[in-house]
Formats: sequence, C-alpha cells, structure tokens
Amino acid sequence: MQLERSEVAFFIYTNGNTLRSNLTQRFSITDQDLHNMNTWPLVSVPRDESKTQTYDVVSKEAFQARLEDFRQKISSEESSITEVMAWYTSVNAAMLDHLTNQIKETDNSGVWRYLIAFKNLLRSIESLGIASVEGINYFGRGILIGDNYISYVRQEALGRDLLNAALTYVPSLRKLYDELTVTMPDYDRLKARRDEILRNQKREPSVEDAIAYFDEMATYIDELRKLQRELRHMIREYVNSTLQDASNKEVAGIAIVVLVLVVSPIIIILMRNAVATIQMYAANLAQKARELKREKRKSDTLLFQMLPPSVAQQLKQTQQVPAEYYEAVTVYFSDIVGFTEIAAENTPLEVVTFLNSIYKLFDARIECYDVYKVETIGDSYMVASGLPVRNGDKHVSEIATMALDLLAASSVFQVPKRPGERLQIRSGAHTGPVVAGIVGSKMPRYCLFGDTVNTASRMESTGEGQRSHGYLLVGMQRRWHCTRCRAGPAVFL
Repeated sequence: MQLERSEVAFFIYTNGNTLRSNLTQRFSITDQDLHNMNTWPLVSVPRDESKTQTYDVVSKEAFQARLEDFRQKISSEESSITEVMAWYTSVNAAMLDHLTNQIKETDNSGVWRYLIAFKNLLRSIESLGIASVEGINYFGRGILIGDNYISYVRQEALGRDLLNAALTYVPSLRKLYDELTVTMPDYDRLKARRDEILRNQKREPSVEDAIAYFDEMATYIDELRKLQRELRHMIREYVNSTLQDASNKEVAGIAIVVLVLVVSPIIIILMRNAVATIQMYAANLAQKARELKREKRKSDTLLFQMLPPSVAQQLKQTQQVPAEYYEAVTVYFSDIVGFTEIAAENTPLEVVTFLNSIYKLFDARIECYDVYKVETIGDSYMVASGLPVRNGDKHVSEIATMALDLLAASSVFQVPKRPGERLQIRSGAHTGPVVAGIVGSKMPRYCLFGDTVNTASRMESTGEGQRSHGYLLVGMQRRWHCTRCRAGPAVFL
C-alpha cells in the first residue's frame, strides 16, 4: 500500500506520466499481498476529500471491492492528490495500528525490542513515503504551498526520528544502516534534494526531476525495507531460539514429571514402610515407657521399704541427706529367747525360714502403727516412732501398743523341733533424744545414734521372756512400766 501510494502520487503529480511505473502491475502486486494476509484489522477510510465522513470496512473482501472502486476513479485530471493521500494514509495507519496492538511492549522476553524496532521502522517508512509524495509534488509543480509544505516537514522529521528509535532498540541495525548510506550511490544527492525541498524555493516544474527524486526515494525506501527484512529475520531467529529453549525445557519438564510418576510409587511405599516403622517404634517405645514406669514404681517401693519415704525422696533429689536431731523418739528392740540353742538344733535353711516367717508377721503387724522399722540383725528386731516424721507425743503410745501386739503375735509360733514349746521374745523400749541419718553410699542405711538407742537395747537384753520392759518418758518425766504375763492381760503402772 505504501508503494502503491507513491506510484499513484507520481502518476497524478506528473500529469499521467507512466515512464517510471506501471500502475496495473503495482495494483496486482498489492492485491496479491492483501490476499496473503492472515488477519484483518478494522479499516476506516474517508468518504470524501474533506475527511468529515468515514465508514468502516470489516472484511477483506469488502475492502478490496472499495479499493478497486477507488482505483477506477484515479486519473491525472480528475483525482485530487489530497484525496489520494488521505485514502492511502488512513489505510496504512489502520494497518500499523493493528500491528502495534499485536506487539506486547510489556513482554518480559527479549523479543519486544525487536518488535518495537520493527514497528518503528514500518512507521518510519510510512512517514518517509508520505514525505516523498510531497517531494514529488514539489518537483512536479515547482513549489509546496501551505499544508503541503507543513506535511512534508512533519513527515520527514517523524520518519527520521522513528528510524533513529528503531536503530536504538536494535543496535546491530545501525551498522547495516551506515553501510547502506555508504554503498547507496545517490544518497548524497537525495540529501541535497531533501534540503532543497525544505528550503521550498520556487522553481520550474520538471517531470525529469520528479522522476529522478521518485527513483532515489524508492531506492532509499527499498534499502530501508532490506533493513526491515533483516530485522524480520532477527525476530524469526530469536523466536525460534526461544521456542527451542521452551521446547527443551518442556522436554526436561516432561522427563521430570515422568520420573516423578515412576519414582512416586517407590517413594510412597518407602514412606508407608517408614511410617509403619515409626509407628511400631512409637508403640514399642510407649510399651517400654510403661514397663519402665512399672519398674520405677517397683524400685521406689523397694527403696521406700529400705529407707523412710521422705528420706528416700530427699536422697533421690539431692544425693545426700544431712543427719537430723530429734528431741523425743521412742526406740523398740526385741529378740528371741534361746535363739542360740534353736539355731544349733536346726539347719541354716530352717533357721532362715523360721526367722522369715516371724518377721513377715511382725512387718504386717507394725503397718497398723505410726512406726518405722529400722533394721533386723539376726533375731534382733528394731523399730522406732517419732522419726523421720515427728508425731508429737504419740510415739510413746504407738510403740507401747505395738510391743503388746508383737508379744501376742509371737506366742502363736512353735519352736522348731521342740513339740509343744511356744516361741518367746524379749522386748525393751526407751524414750529420749536421738540423731538419725543416712550412713554409707553402697546400700545406704538409715541409722539411729544416741544413749536412747543404747538404753532401749539394754532394756531388751535385761528383760524377761514374753515381757515388754522399758521406761518411756512423756511430758514431765512421768514413767510407766509395761509388763505382760504369759497368759494374762497387759498391766500399766
């Protein structure tokens, strides 16, 4: 359309001269190019020379019919150059706007620079084509008047600016353009003719100068079209390279997806096995924790049997328990009458079994009282009340009542290998101050020290069988003596 516009303008300005071009051949080339267009924009063309009335052509066939009607009216006598320029310029402007709308200047890829340069180069060729029409008018008629001169200056400047912008967007084109200006034989003459038109001094009309200017401008624009083709080639290579990279990435992505799909079942199986293993481990760990808790309770129970609970807790927390002084504690001792002879008459196993039976019964009985079993050594059985937890004056009555209870319990036992003979124990107790504390680190013992312990031991050793012998101090040193006959009730004095 740009070339057709130039040749139609040349035809009109030179009063129908056909030495330079054949309009019929140019029309055929334009029709072929229009037929090859894949997309079609909305084209607005002027209805009259005043450009006040326009109509839209929405299909390619309708536009070609309108173009054919317009061509039939072109003649050197009847056609107005203003009408021709307005018609072709509006069509070209619609084509360029369609191209601009298809270029995404915000594209994040690098191709947008080439597309913007391509658009600017096309607009530059369009502006220079419009300017060349006015130049043909100048040489064909001798001067440019009014709007024609303004149009030339504006289109010439716009064409140069757009060309420079295109070369700026794609710097590699500048080198080609510089070579173009050097190799083009009539480039200097074309610059001289441009300066002459800009001066717009009246001259004699010359068809020969118009033809020469037309040829020079056509050659220059053809060279610019070479740049356009080179730029199109760059765009094609860049797009192909981008598409190839995208294709390679797509292949890599597909390969990764396939690999993931292949590996996923294995990963799922491994994850299920791992989860099952973790669950099994967690169940085993919970079971072990419950077993550990049960064993801890057992060990604590055993520890609390060996040591007072309060002392054992303190020992577990601080690893050491300081000795403590108690102002009033009742200590109890007992042993078996004639134990040496009994041990001599029985085997060690029978002796151990005999003692175990007795002390298990004693241990069961003392659970009913606020007392603490200190130790057993051989046939000696030691109990205290009032420590490690103080109980005021209750320790006296607790030990006294317990002593009577143990006397009664011991009488049910028969002496081994002595038919008809019942077991007899000696008991002794005393009240007074003691010092108590943990002794030793291997199998620590909770031991009592002081004259009260010694006195209670002496009370036991000097007592009689089936008697509870002792001086228990309560309040203001009030003494009482506890005795129990073999068969009678307890007597408190």
